[in-house]
Amino acid sequence: MPEELSNGQLRINELQAEVDRLNRRISELETDKNLPAAQRSDQTVEVTPIDQADITLRRLVQRIAMILQAEKIVIMFHDREIGELKGIPPAFGLDEVHLSTFRVRATHGISGKVYREGEALIYHDIEARPEAREESFGLLHVTNGVCVPLVIEKRDEENRVVEKSTIGVLHAFNKRHGEDFNEEDVRLLERMARNVGSIIANLQMYREVVEEKEELAQTFESLTSGLVLVSTEGRLSQINATARAVFQAPQDALGKHMHDVIKDAAVVDAIQKLIDGNDPGKVETYVVLGNSERIYESQFASVTGQDGKSIGVVAILADVTEIRSIDRMKSSFVAMASHELRTPLTAIKGFSSTLLEGLDDDIYGKDDQKEFLGIVVGECDRLRRLIDDLLNTSRIEAGESLSPNYGQVDVTDLIHKVAMVQKQATTKHTIKVEIENELPKLIVGDQDKLDQILTNLMNNAIKYAPNGGDVIIHARNEGKTLLLGVKDQGLGIPKDHLGKVFEKFHRVNNEDNRKIYGTGLGLFLVKHLVEQVHMGKIWCESEVGVGSDFMFRIPTDIDIEAAKQANQ
Repeated sequence: MPEELSNGQLRINELQAEVDRLNRRISELETDKNLPAAQRSDQTVEVTPIDQADITLRRLVQRIAMILQAEKIVIMFHDREIGELKGIPPAFGLDEVHLSTFRVRATHGISGKVYREGEALIYHDIEARPEAREESFGLLHVTNGVCVPLVIEKRDEENRVVEKSTIGVLHAFNKRHGEDFNEEDVRLLERMARNVGSIIANLQMYREVVEEKEELAQTFESLTSGLVLVSTEGRLSQINATARAVFQAPQDALGKHMHDVIKDAAVVDAIQKLIDGNDPGKVETYVVLGNSERIYESQFASVTGQDGKSIGVVAILADVTEIRSIDRMKSSFVAMASHELRTPLTAIKGFSSTLLEGLDDDIYGKDDQKEFLGIVVGECDRLRRLIDDLLNTSRIEAGESLSPNYGQVDVTDLIHKVAMVQKQATTKHTIKVEIENELPKLIVGDQDKLDQILTNLMNNAIKYAPNGGDVIIHARNEGKTLLLGVKDQGLGIPKDHLGKVFEKFHRVNNEDNRKIYGTGLGLFLVKHLVEQVHMGKIWCESEVGVGSDFMFRIPTDIDIEAAKQANQ
């Protein structure tokens, strides 16, 4: 867990650095127009604020059409991902439907030629240009035109071109009044193309920045762990959905001071410690989400910018509820296992010592010796079952399933056999068998493991009905499936524990159950044997003070190959 949080902190540092970079780039794009001419990204272009760029570009296209006396103006942008030049809005003299069809590979057509060679091209008769057939000029009723590259130039402080790139082409079609385009038109179009290219480049860059920022925000928002970013002034610069739920923070928490949003004083104190340069340590927060209590462990890390200076603190809230629950269950399991091991060992040693001491003096008769040895054998069987449970659990956790041995099983005979054995194990309980309708003579299954399932459920029923009562094995033929169950009149299980009873080490911990010992592994193993070995389903219905009914449903004719694959 600490290693996962450490990796998360590194990732958060990287993500926050990227947010800072994107924010700085947006600011640069929006304020570039206020820089001295020599410091602008393109000296010949007046950079327009981003929110006005679309309007400016549309006006510029209209101005080009007016100056060149062209019927149509089309901007084609190079899409690097698909390697095509495609018409983009705004256009002049044609609608968006026709514009969307105007696209060509960058290696084809007049557009591709101008884009690749970076030289303007005038054509007085479109029919005389073979490469024009590769484009949709016919749909636009083009007769003549001029095409220039959209070139972006970056200059240094001495106004020297340091970088040049072509991002597309600009077309002017059909000069009015039946005239042809000339070299003066080319020079005018090239000059205006620089403005068009710069605006498009800035718009494209801005959109990419916005998309990256939105993706980053969605990444933060979708994290299952809580995440809070706090500036060095103590104000929230980021908080995701999980953190808002934990701290019950409002949607408009960004920009507010952490004292007004984070109601956990320990978390606020830890963040302030790290801002002040001290070790914050770890903090656990207990909250109720939905109908369950959750535990979140907060770890903290300082976030630095590209210049190495601290820009705030990130707090990562990891849900450790299950880990803490497992820790408690393991501690409880160690105590219970110790008792379970010690009890039979004490009995074995006590009766063995008694028999040994009485050998010379013939104190104990054969009946007494037989009784003592029976107790010793019974306690050895108890030890073996405990050890088998531990070994089987380890094999399941290691991904090694319990090898099934499928065959024909007389389930009716098996039910009566289990009931007879359990009758010998208790004097307080009445063991009953209730078969609702005629069961199939034979089903496909693993007889030993079906025996283990029913035996474990019977042992569990007897154990948790300390005052006696009926313990019933019931069964019903459902055609292609068989319903089996064990019902008792015991203590019952609280509703909030019903979904957890099949988890390893889980036990209901209350005053009534405290003196009932067990490892918490029996039902975990039963669930595995039902679902993995017999491709079935198991569940429990219970009411506190009334009793429990553990039921499972299995197919009467298992697909053995599918079951074997599930157990590999």
